[in-house]
Amino acid sequence: MKSILLIDDSMTMLMSLRQTLEMSGFQVNTASDGADALNKLKTIPKPDLIITDINMPNMNGIEFIRHARQLFRFTPILTLTTESQQSKREEAKKLGATGWLVKPVGGQDLIRIIKQVVPTA
Repeated sequence: MKSILLIDDSMTMLMSLRQTLEMSGFQVNTASDGADALNKLKTIPKPDLIITDINMPNMNGIEFIRHARQLFRFTPILTLTTESQQSKREEAKKLGATGWLVKPVGGQDLIRIIKQVVPTA
């Protein structure tokens, strides 16, 4: 079973995405921001995919990507955010984000994208 670390400061978004992903056969761990995610990465098995929001308190998604790439060089990282600013997109890509999705993304579309990024999913 493939595992995903899902990072978003919206509990509603986390619960909705978690349900969609678990119904599609993924094991899902969640975190409320980048700092929480970095702490969780110390205790959970290495995820097959990380999905992060950009605008979060404590540590935003851009900073999280910077730190995560030091730990996991090849793990795909998708951003799933309301942020559509091109400069943020370019910064995330430069730091190692694999893809950028603008909310809202339908459940089936998200699963299709995950299967493109993690072909064995």
